[in-house]
Amino acid sequence: MDRRISDAELHVMEVLWATNEPLTATEVADRIEPEREWTLATVKTMLSRLAAKGALSHREEGRRYLYSPAIERETYVGGESRRFVDRLFGGRLSPLVARLAEEDALDDDDIAAIEAILKELKS
Repeated sequence: MDRRISDAELHVMEVLWATNEPLTATEVADRIEPEREWTLATVKTMLSRLAAKGALSHREEGRRYLYSPAIERETYVGGESRRFVDRLFGGRLSPLVARLAEEDALDDDDIAAIEAILKELKS
């Protein structure tokens, strides 16, 4: 992928990631949250931008295009997570976890999950 995905474009990608089949622009628009009040033209603009960035691919089927993700969600999330930690925490994860703990942003389930991950990494 050539460039980062904007927050608005991410909503379009989430629609495409949620399905296992290619979608038309109209189908994508129909699945975007109604409160966004995006027109079909807006969705088509987002799809064009995402295609230009290499985040999705498309193929012609008659008079319409079918869009599919060109990157997996896990790959994208992994890259964005790494950039976030690099940019805000100098590439270190422990200051992020400490900050979340200071803000009471971690509940008991989060702490248990982190402990389980650490235990698995140590073994």
